[in-house]
Order: sequence, then C-alpha cells, then structure tokens
Amino acid sequence: MDQHSNVLQDIAQWIQISSLTLLVGIADHGSLSAGARATGIAQPNATRALKTLERRLGYPLVIRKTTGSTLTAEGVLTVQWAREVLISLENLAAGARTLATPGESELAFGASMTVAEYLAPTWIGTLHRRFSKVKPRMRIMNSQDVISAVQNGEMNFGFVETPEVPQSLRNHKVWSDEMVVVTAPSHPWAQRTTPLGLHELQSTPLIEREDGSGTRAFLDYIAHVERPEPIAEFNSNSTICQCVAAGMGPAVLSQLAVDSQLRLGKLVEIPFDGPSLLREFRAIWVRSHSLSPTEQALLDIASA
Repeated sequence: MDQHSNVLQDIAQWIQISSLTLLVGIADHGSLSAGARATGIAQPNATRALKTLERRLGYPLVIRKTTGSTLTAEGVLTVQWAREVLISLENLAAGARTLATPGESELAFGASMTVAEYLAPTWIGTLHRRFSKVKPRMRIMNSQDVISAVQNGEMNFGFVETPEVPQSLRNHKVWSDEMVVVTAPSHPWAQRTTPLGLHELQSTPLIEREDGSGTRAFLDYIAHVERPEPIAEFNSNSTICQCVAAGMGPAVLSQLAVDSQLRLGKLVEIPFDGPSLLREFRAIWVRSHSLSPTEQALLDIASA
C-alpha cells in the first residue's frame, strides 16, 4: 500500500462526516450553537465533536466569543476542504440513487457556485414536488466550466452568472442578482463618510473567487481595466465571507452570499458610487438542443 493510501486509511479511521457538517454549519451560521441546530446535533455533543476534531487534526478551528464563533486561519481552509468532501459525498449519493432506480428519469444540469448554493436547492425542491420520479443531478462548477461543459456536450443544460454568454448558446434570464462591496467592521472603508468610487474599487486588491467564476468575470467586466492581483482566491463564497470578517481585506460578492453575515454584523456593506452592480443569472443550452419537458420545467421554476 502506497503512502497516499496509508494517509487516506488513517483519516478514514477517525474522521466523522457529522463533524465536517458541523464545522461547515458553524462557518455558515456564525456560532457553535447555531451550527449545531442547523445540523441537528445537540450542543453538548457538538462541543465534544468539535474538540475531538481539533485534537485529531492537531490545530484549533474555532475561536468562541460571546458574540459568536470565528474561524481561525486554519479553520477557514479546513472548512473549504470540508465543503469539497461533503459535495463529493452528495454526488456519490445522487449517483448511487440513480443506479439503484434505473426506471426513473434523471435531469442532469450544471450550476455556478452562487446559483448552486443559494437558489438551486429551492428550485430542485419545487421540481421534486411536481415530478417525484425525476432525479436531479447537479454538477457544481464555476460559470466558465458550465459554459464549456454545455458547449462540449457533457451536459445539455446549465445555469451561469457570467455577464457574457457565447453566441453559440441560447440563454434565458432567470434571476437578477445584486452584488455588494463588503468589509470587516474594522476595515478603513467601514469608517468612510463618502461612497466608494469605481477607481478606488478597481485599483484595490480584493479577496476574490477563482478565475473563471461569474463573480470574478463580473468585476472584470465593470472595471474595464486590468485589476491588481487578488489578496487571495477561493472557490467558496462562504470562505471569502469568513476571510473578510477576519480582516483579510474587502470583497465584492452576491447579496445572496453575504446577507446572513451582514445581519450578524460580521460584515459591513460599503456604499458604492459607480456602475450598477446588478447582474443576471442565466440558463444556457446549445442552439441545436430542444429542452426536454423536465428541463423546461426546471427553467420555468427558476424563472418564476
């Protein structure tokens, strides 16, 4: 057995999926108690599970305060990895269900990260209530990867948030999304008395989504100039929120992604005096493809 297999075997002997789910819940909801409630774990058990996970990993994950819980720098990275593990497990479960029920139809589609995190779960739930025999399979990618997958025939249908869709694809608007500039309450921008201008925004390094994401493409689109290298890049909106709250720097994200952190006071919205930060989420498919009844149903649900 090689070294890689030994490492996987060692982790598999002690890691618990519920602990990873709890850690992601703490990141998303801002406190241990809220994360425990969201994952259905009693708080005493959640406290023990978190301490056990920290002991086995060998580093602290969370700093607990009276106002909530803040991830350590190591915790921010671990949450990102945990999300990837949980998404992979969801994909495994969806695939296994499909193989176990071959008589039921499957609806495969791609979705950009913001769509997948904040909108698609509601769409899928509505679709399931109308067509209980349809098994949705969602691939979560950034917008450019969704476009490439549809163009290459890997999937027939997808949702993107990039401002420019290739002419080879048909597209249909499903959502208007407002982007907001956010910082930690301690950031100098949070103390300013005048709105932030475009020049200052486009010349300031930000914490950003990865290259190829719709969020990144939208910022490049409104800037019209070469922007500085990001402070850091992540493929998770929640991870960026945690880094901004920890004081690493500002970011521009979907209102969907920052709403809960704004309400908790962990982030501050900075007034912006520049081009509109309103963007559109769109469904895409190749022009030669006729939408199936279930694809059309999902499109109608998303549009509504």
